[in-house]
Amino acid sequence: MNSHPFDAAVALQVQVDGTFLGRTSAAYANMVGPFGGITAAQALNAVLQHPQRLGDPISLTVNFAAALADGPFTVSARPARTNRSTQHWVIEMQQSGETVLTGTAFFGLRRETWGADENTMPEVPVPADVLRATGPARVEWVKRYEMRFAEGAIPAEWNGADQGASRTRLWLRDDPPRPLDFASLTGLSDVFFPRIWRRRPLLVPIGTVSMTVYYHADASLLQSTGSGYLLGQTQAQAFRNGYFDQTAQLWNEAGELLVTTHQVVYYKE
Repeated sequence: MNSHPFDAAVALQVQVDGTFLGRTSAAYANMVGPFGGITAAQALNAVLQHPQRLGDPISLTVNFAAALADGPFTVSARPARTNRSTQHWVIEMQQSGETVLTGTAFFGLRRETWGADENTMPEVPVPADVLRATGPARVEWVKRYEMRFAEGAIPAEWNGADQGASRTRLWLRDDPPRPLDFASLTGLSDVFFPRIWRRRPLLVPIGTVSMTVYYHADASLLQSTGSGYLLGQTQAQAFRNGYFDQTAQLWNEAGELLVTTHQVVYYKE
């Protein structure tokens, strides 16, 4: 059986010195370098595969210092501190002897407690009632995901007219469908196109500088979600002086909040 493109992309090989060796994937190529979500997933996977790992991810922050060139890279993941139920990690990705990504991760053993979701899933049509986005893709990685926009689709006209809001809501999942896990959830958390292109449709140069993912789901919730659709919602807070931030949420079809994300994006005019 052929490996799923995502699994092939995030595959890492442990080295003698304890670092991991990986390669960029043509299947997840972006305009410059790889899709940021796949790079973040590769960084997380170094911790997920580490023999000293404790528990599951609670949060991940990655800082994109430079775009990766096509080819191999190394990832080091070091447990900076381990307590009885929590663990803090320092992550660094290098290519040709230079740092291209820095990051931190917080892992922990979850326990049963009272809980509630204040950020509830918005009402949108079910996936079957929303047309799948089609048409030529400017970049390869977009073809790895099924997207059905309920609101705020990619602009049809790049005329620069202020849209007054940057919100997007869409159903999404891996293509071909794949059972959800922490690595793939990390990739899905970065599927949203830059909010400046939604608010003011101009193809200005952009690049995510830093992204944080907060995992509200445990492994059992991911397993029950399986390969079903996720509803994503994203919106910016402010565009100013060459940077903007955007937040996003992902719910499963049962309305359970799986993840929230926040990222800072550079743009140029």
